Amino acid sequence: MALPERRIVDILLTALFFAGVCAATYFARRIILIFAFAVLFAYLINPAVKFMQRHSLFFRNLRAPAVVEVYLAFIIVIAVAGYELAPGLARKTVMAIDEVPGLLEGLSTGDIATQLGEKYDWSEEQEARLRAFLARHKENIQDLVGSVDHFLSDGAQWLGSALLIPVLAIFFLRDGDHIANMLVRLFFSPRRRPEIYALASELHVMLTKYVRAQVLLCGFSFLFYLSAMILLRFPHAFALGILGGLLEFLPALGWITTFAAIVGVGVVNHLHWIWMAVLLGLWRVIQDYFLAPRVMGSHLKIHPLAAIFALLVGAELGGIVGIYLAVPLMASLRVILRERPGQRLEPSVERPEFTETTTA
Repeated sequence: MALPERRIVDILLTALFFAGVCAATYFARRIILIFAFAVLFAYLINPAVKFMQRHSLFFRNLRAPAVVEVYLAFIIVIAVAGYELAPGLARKTVMAIDEVPGLLEGLSTGDIATQLGEKYDWSEEQEARLRAFLARHKENIQDLVGSVDHFLSDGAQWLGSALLIPVLAIFFLRDGDHIANMLVRLFFSPRRRPEIYALASELHVMLTKYVRAQVLLCGFSFLFYLSAMILLRFPHAFALGILGGLLEFLPALGWITTFAAIVGVGVVNHLHWIWMAVLLGLWRVIQDYFLAPRVMGSHLKIHPLAAIFALLVGAELGGIVGIYLAVPLMASLRVILRERPGQRLEPSVERPEFTETTTA
């Protein structure tokens, strides 16, 4: 009876260990996500670091000084842009925020139907339809204020956590190869290390392509925002276009912030903000269900339908974060499942060299 009892104990210990790992992962999920986003940010900055490493005037072929130079350059660019654009944009934003209570009040009472009718020469029948629609959804409109407050609170928490991402990315940029080697040597035996190095190289190439696809999607968003605002004669078109392109890196929260900023500028300046809202909504559908699946699929070798499936599942399971991490997780799973025991992956041109360091 000793052998069955020992097996039962081993099974129970394994189950307890697995449950403990899952519990620790759940309670530390915010920290794990911050580190995951720091890794992606490091991949985003890595091309600029490589360029400075090769062409620096003072510290050529040195990794750490190249990282410092790139960060200093970004800080200078952000400071100059903030000095030139922040005061005017801040005034417009404050004005838009001040008008939000009046806008919500007009929606709840139905007075906004009269205002829109006078501005766009609507008939009495059109005004009555909008007023009846607002009256039917009065409770939902009143609940919108609480939803906005909750959204702003969550956004402030994520913004505070996001400030750690570029700081942590410095360590991945500077010591990425050393960290990878250390983890492989810590968790895998010497016999398994060549296969793990090959797998890690493939994952590196996949993440590089994923970041390139994200940059391409951000470029598309910038061009659309710029064109739409020039077409409807919105002020600060170039600055808001850059802001929208950069915020495209943030899942859901980014485009919502861009939508609020652009429409808010339209409301404050009494422009065609309704048409702008329609255009932004159409662009969101095109971006999420047409461009993103195809761009991600072509770069990561995933079928567009599989990319859409991953985004929908990620949104259902993980919300905003799930949307962002769904596609790279699916691509990583594809790379891992493609690996077979005893077989090494095909060499890749973009693969970095992971070298083991021997100790005496």
